[in-house]
Amino acid sequence: MQHSLEDCLYRIIRDRSLSVLFQPIVANKQRAIYGYEALIRGPSNTPLHSPATLFETASRYGRLVELEVLCREVSIQQFVHLNLPGKLFLNTSPESLFEPNFRTGSTLEILRHAGLSPERVVIELTEQFPTENYEAIREAKHHYKSMGFEIAIDDLGAGYAGLRMWSELRPDYVKIDRHFMQDIHEDSVKQEFVRSIKHIARGLHCKVVGEGVETAEEYRCVARLGIEFCQGYWFARPAQVPVTGIPADKFCQAPEPMRQSAGRSFFSSTVGELLQSVPGIPGTTSIEACAEIFQRAPQLESLPVIDQQQPLGLVRRNKLMNLLLTRYGRDLHGKKPIMQFLDRQTLMLESHLPIEQASNLVSDQMKQNKELDFIITEKGRYLGIGSVIDLLKVITEMQVRSARYANPLTLLPGNVPIYEELGHLLREQQAFIVCYCDLDNFKPFNDKYGYEKGDQVIRDLADILRQEVDTEQDFIGHIGGDDFILIFHSSDWQSRCNAILKHFEETAPSYYSREDRAQQGIWSQDRSGNYRFFPLLTLSIGSVSPDPAACKSHHDVAALASCAKREAKRLSGNSLFIERRRRPDSLRIREAVA
Repeated sequence: MQHSLEDCLYRIIRDRSLSVLFQPIVANKQRAIYGYEALIRGPSNTPLHSPATLFETASRYGRLVELEVLCREVSIQQFVHLNLPGKLFLNTSPESLFEPNFRTGSTLEILRHAGLSPERVVIELTEQFPTENYEAIREAKHHYKSMGFEIAIDDLGAGYAGLRMWSELRPDYVKIDRHFMQDIHEDSVKQEFVRSIKHIARGLHCKVVGEGVETAEEYRCVARLGIEFCQGYWFARPAQVPVTGIPADKFCQAPEPMRQSAGRSFFSSTVGELLQSVPGIPGTTSIEACAEIFQRAPQLESLPVIDQQQPLGLVRRNKLMNLLLTRYGRDLHGKKPIMQFLDRQTLMLESHLPIEQASNLVSDQMKQNKELDFIITEKGRYLGIGSVIDLLKVITEMQVRSARYANPLTLLPGNVPIYEELGHLLREQQAFIVCYCDLDNFKPFNDKYGYEKGDQVIRDLADILRQEVDTEQDFIGHIGGDDFILIFHSSDWQSRCNAILKHFEETAPSYYSREDRAQQGIWSQDRSGNYRFFPLLTLSIGSVSPDPAACKSHHDVAALASCAKREAKRLSGNSLFIERRRRPDSLRIREAVA
């Protein structure tokens, strides 16, 4: 049997008889395909059809590197042949890096021949066997990164040393094993694991992919936890000719992003505000007819191509005109359908996407493609196009306005944007949680250690809030001094508050001298001039869920939050107080008088 497996492997490599399946990886917030993982299968009529058996046999007979290079070559060639959008995730095993016949640079050679940029390729390390040679792995990482590739770790939570590998490698992506996705909506332990991975990844500037998402309930839970990317049967099964778009109803199971009204003056701009209504053209339109449209509309730089309201990509004016201006260009190409010259790598953004997120996506896209237009959609359906120039104007205006009202110490939004944010939420009748954060024993600390040290504490607290709060959903404001306001839309706001308290508790002792740490506090004057002992700095958080129907303005919300903060400060140590009242006492008094 062993000899037959070796012979079978020899024939597969000799005849290049491998099949490539592609499974999409989906970007949750953009509701679009981000890239594809290439999955290898042996011939279906052989005992090496299973990838596990195929690679185990190659490793046993010393042909692992040879097989993996072949897998990369056929995967890249097929990816380019199918003209698939986004990034290509290529699997490789760490043990192949240690093989004596491992030849660096082979992947780059394959890409050059295929015409694919290394920036579109992610090297995905799979861990089938224990790995101890971390030095070689770090060298391999630097080798790939230097050529422009990104790095991913596969199956975190299932391998032999996933966290150690993560720590040593510092990859661009980490893929959570499918075990943690299965029935995650019914398992609080799995949810906590995924939430922890997300927090670690945020600190390491690493993107997270949830593998094996198979049901609407699993996707809804994963999206609510804030995982950036998903992969699994819920969206599409692996296929030799994979889907290039995801139906909008696949995303409708996820919580709708918070919508914002056009009348807001702070943090309100969305991609929809950049909308230019440009009619789409069908893919059957000839190149000559498309050129005539550009000639009649000189203001257009791009034309959208759509199929039953589904955007397919953009036709770029400059590329089309350059084609027709070549010798015999119009004669050779004029009658051909425009689909043959379509830019399928066009960025497509949902209309409700905040401008800040859109700016990051556009910046990433422009590293690969310098074109200045993108498509705007509504639940995957074509709306119109947007211009990068308009986007930059809005971003500049927002930055100027934000800087004008930011707290100079922390650069967080100050009182004016806080009040406007609360006012908007009340007008929109949105549910939200307000948390008032205040340091305990801060004045005596400031008196003893000085204002410079006190300012450092406040800056560090602001950084802790940024780390623990989901800034894509939630709001952090700095009232002044040591007082901060958090406005939560995250469903896990309470665990985030507890993480803030724990983080500050671990940090606070470092601000004191060894002597003061030993006695767990300092001697200083209180506000009445009495000399007494003050414990180490702690943090109090008072939380409240205002009733938008009862609170008439931000003043009512502020009154509720202040009461909650006072109750929190009556508790000892780092504390969270949850106020059950949803309307301030002043409202009750007004109602009684009326």
